[in-house]
This record gives sequence, C-alpha cells and structure tokens, in this order.
Amino acid sequence: MGLFKPLLLAAAGLATAVTGALAQGIDDPARAPFYESLAGRRVAYVPVAMGFDLTEGWAAGLRSALEPLGVEFEIRDPNWSTDAGAQAITSLIDEHPDVIVVHNPDVQSYARLLRRAEQAGIYVVQVNMRSSYSTDVFVGADYVGMGEAIGNRMAEQCSPANGGSGKIAITQGVLTAAASVYQMQGIQNVLDAHPEIQLVSNQAADWDSTRARAIAATVIQQHPDLCGIVGFWDVMDIGTAAAIRESGQDVFLLTQGGGSRMACDNIENGSFSEVVVYHVPTQARDMAVMIEHLLQNGQAPGTTRSTLFTPLQFLNRDTMTAASCWDMPN
Repeated sequence: MGLFKPLLLAAAGLATAVTGALAQGIDDPARAPFYESLAGRRVAYVPVAMGFDLTEGWAAGLRSALEPLGVEFEIRDPNWSTDAGAQAITSLIDEHPDVIVVHNPDVQSYARLLRRAEQAGIYVVQVNMRSSYSTDVFVGADYVGMGEAIGNRMAEQCSPANGGSGKIAITQGVLTAAASVYQMQGIQNVLDAHPEIQLVSNQAADWDSTRARAIAATVIQQHPDLCGIVGFWDVMDIGTAAAIRESGQDVFLLTQGGGSRMACDNIENGSFSEVVVYHVPTQARDMAVMIEHLLQNGQAPGTTRSTLFTPLQFLNRDTMTAASCWDMPN
C-alpha cells in the first residue's frame, strides 16, 4: 500500500494535467506544416483559351481553393494559339513557378515542353485533354470509356431493331485533340461490335459552332433518314442543334461538356437530346487537392504519375435535376 498510494497520486496528477490541457485545447501538429508547405507557392495555368465555361470554371475553382491557402495563382491565356501556348510554357519554365496546369490543344504540341518543365523541377498537372507525355497528374474524362458509353447509347437509340435507321454522324473537335482521338477509339470499339450502325459522316468542326452547323446541315440534307449525331462539345453543338432545328427532322443529338447551366437549359428547351457531363467544379477541386498533395509531399517532379478520371453523368429530361448543372457566379 505504501508504494501503491504514491502511484495513485501520480496518476491523479497526470490526469489533472491532461484534463487541464484538454480544457484549454490542443494544437493540431499537422496544421502548421500544411500551411507552410503552401504559403508563397506559385501555380500558373495555361488553358487553350479563356472566355468559355470549361476554362473559366477550372480557373475559378483553382483560385477559390488555392488562394486562401496563400498560393499565388496566375493565368497565361494563349487565346486559341498553340504557338502562343508553347511560348507561355517556355517562359514559365524560365520563371520557375511551383506548378503548371495545362489544358493541351492536342496530344503532341506541348509534349516536349511538359517534359522540360518537370526536368526543371516544376510539377505539371494536365486537365481534361491529355498530352502524349504523361506528367505528374492528369485530371479529366476517360475519353476512351466515354466513347464506348456514347457508342453504346447511340447503338441503343438508333438500332433498326429499336425503330431507328441505323445511321449516325459524328462531329469532332480538333482531330488531334485527346478528346477526339481517344474518344473515337472508344466509339469505334462499339461500332465494330454493331454492324447494324452505319457511320455516314465523321468530320471535324475544330470546336467552332458555325462550322458544326454547316456540317450538320449538309449531312442531314444528304441523309434525311439520319437517326443521330454525336457532337464532341456542347458549346460547339449549339450550331449542330440549330441545323437540326432548321431541317425539321427528328435527329437525336448527343453532346458532351462540363455541365454548365447552358447544357441544362438546352436539354430543357429541346436543343440537346442528351449531354454527357464531366463536372467542371469536381475537376477543379481534384486538381487543387492534387496540387496540395504534390507541394506537401516534396517528391521531385516527374517521379510519380497519377490519373484521376472524372465520373460521367448522362443528362436528359428524365435524369436532370435542379442541381445537375453549375453556374459561374456560384
């Protein structure tokens, strides 16, 4: 008992000290290192161009997630010029920000520059359109998988067994863009298994709605029994929808995009039959999280490769809700 009593007193004293500390609060040991790893860091964003929903949405999401953490965020806008984009990346390699976020115009143009950036000690995050060179992070749609899902949807919609003519058309963006080349692979995988579906037109509108409108008008005139058109971007396919409306034909238009309010509005008014959505705010958040991870873990750029594919959602009048699409002010 003589030894036991001092032990009890010591335990009681320790318990009192811990209780007192808890009453005052305990600092989170990971908090300071987290903020220290991010404060003063620079992230530079090189889109294909600013001024439309995808690139504006990614920029807004990255800025709102990173700037409160003390990260400096800047935009270098090439305004649809691949040469200007290459020059922007070259300048950034010399300036040495911590991270470059790139939206590639095609699979090849920036490949060597992205490698150079990583070799210079800069992390590189690619968004939604991948280069042939894989960098630290890619966040975006699985375009091969998207193509397969779209191919299956069109096979179901336009199959002669289901009352369709079997004839479909495709309007791509830029032929060498990842959104085109990878997606066509997925679509072709399905078409090979569905000989009853006839691809009567496969043309590129270079992301231009006026060109998409002209292509659709010509194809519908040549094939008045056309069942459906697959478009590779909803902003471009405003022109496709106009051509369908002017023709007076019942053509199923399946397009795709980042899920801005425009997509839901055009489903509601009947311009789009269905939209495959990769959610821009989700992609922006995924990029921000991966940037935070890269800056905290301190591994050398180019030593790891991570891919985060964005979940896809097929929106139509039956599946669309008030929360399905996002607005830029929010």
